[in-house]
Amino acid sequence: MTNAAVLTISDSASAGLRADRSGPAVRDRLEQLGWSVTVMETIPDEADQIGVRLATLADGGQIAAIFTTGGTGVAPRDVTPEATRAVLDREIPGLGELMRARGRESTPLASLSRSVAGTRGRVLIINLPGSPKGAVESLDAIVELVPHVLELLGGRTEHAVARQE
Repeated sequence: MTNAAVLTISDSASAGLRADRSGPAVRDRLEQLGWSVTVMETIPDEADQIGVRLATLADGGQIAAIFTTGGTGVAPRDVTPEATRAVLDREIPGLGELMRARGRESTPLASLSRSVAGTRGRVLIINLPGSPKGAVESLDAIVELVPHVLELLGGRTEHAVARQE
């Protein structure tokens, strides 16, 4: 079973002013897919706090992937992508592109998402939108690629060779 962390990035949820619905929705979907969500946290839209938490989790050696939800829009407090980029070793632009493309099938607003994905060490970090529906749809858009990314990060880089008969 693969271990994951889910971080909800939200000023209002972290202050207890509203219930976090997107974090539990992402956790539930990951668990349906066979993941173990060992970390669930809510933190405010503060780039420094987000970056420190992402780096600490990624460097801790206990999880394979971190999924954030929230802070990916265009509002002034939406800083999750910037905080994430600051701690990534390498960005994987195609994952964000795929999430936005699939999201546009449901709403044109998906184009406004600034979600990013990438790696820090051997950990995959993926930003998901803040709405429960958008977060789960974005996760579903890329989830089939995640096991391959984790295999590559784990050093399993051999490629299957097609046999010709």
